[in-house]
Amino acid sequence: MDEEFLSERAKNLKPSGIRKFFDLVANTKGVISLGIGEPDYVTPWKICASAVKSIQQGMTMYTSNAGLPELRHAICNDIKSRFGLDYEISNCLVSVGVSEALDLAARATLNPGDEVIIPEPSYVAYPAVVELAGGKVVPVPTYESNNFEITASDIEKKITPKTKAILLGYPCNPTGAIMTRERMMEIADVVKRHNLIVYADEIYERLTYGATHVCFASIPGMQERTVLLGGFSKAYAMTGWRVGYALAPDKILAAMLKIHQHTIMCASTASQMAAITAIKECGPDSDRMVEDYNKRRLFIVGGLRRCGFSCFEPKGAFYAFPNITSTGLTSEQFAEQLLEQQKVAVIPGTAFGESGEGYVRCCYATGMDDIHEALNRIKKFVDSLK
Repeated sequence: MDEEFLSERAKNLKPSGIRKFFDLVANTKGVISLGIGEPDYVTPWKICASAVKSIQQGMTMYTSNAGLPELRHAICNDIKSRFGLDYEISNCLVSVGVSEALDLAARATLNPGDEVIIPEPSYVAYPAVVELAGGKVVPVPTYESNNFEITASDIEKKITPKTKAILLGYPCNPTGAIMTRERMMEIADVVKRHNLIVYADEIYERLTYGATHVCFASIPGMQERTVLLGGFSKAYAMTGWRVGYALAPDKILAAMLKIHQHTIMCASTASQMAAITAIKECGPDSDRMVEDYNKRRLFIVGGLRRCGFSCFEPKGAFYAFPNITSTGLTSEQFAEQLLEQQKVAVIPGTAFGESGEGYVRCCYATGMDDIHEALNRIKKFVDSLK
């Protein structure tokens, strides 16, 4: 009887492919997890102290719906200093993580049946966000041979009269790919010619290695067509604080703010105070984390290759995405058998879309000792298949 009360959208929504493996890990002792996409660092104490101080001072009330003006000023100043983009704080909304910001952007801009082009493999929540807003997902595969970058020609082939937006998530979860300026400029030309908007999820933009992140909104003519999404979770080890932001043109931001007012009210006051300290004072802490991730990145990619896998070298985020087709197993079979036999958790590539088949995601935001032991176990597993 209960199901008759469910909406069609809720019934048709696919469960997270990542969550299934989290549940398996929770019920298996002695597991080394390369599954969860979360820094293993504790939030720098300076950030924590600012939140504690705000609570001690009685700052426990709502903030303005859009967020604390000081935080929005800091975000706008940071984006200007690093990418040369001018935003007023009226174009900035502080959200409960980037996930809420993306949800707001989709609900504020999509009408039923509007199509959103999404490169695959991509973050598991992207299709769900579009579908819950009434939109239709149009996946576009990307390939290891092309550095997992989506191309303008690939996008153009998928455009129809119903196409409304493109969702770009670079640096990419799960592949670790970034986009070159040349490719982005070609995509920008498609965006202008077809009168589209872009949701640019750039949550990993501070985590790059030997390459410079290109902010999509910084491409000429794109600021007025882009909802730029960012946050504090990854770069400052603040996943549990749930602070993100959106920067968008006037009318889009105003529509997002209306939805935010009715559903969330505002992000946590203490978390916003923590974010002010992070963005103003903790750049060096973030840089040290990135330097450490880089060492882990090189170590895990080398180790996976020694296991016999072709492994794309990630240039951003903190994921390796090895090609496991040489084992003869599907992505899900590989992940399940590796967990059962060697107690190492990885995420099957199909959790990130059909084009992820043949790959698994390995997160290297965990300690070097665990990565070393995980690689030893993966090698034993692969050898057992021969």
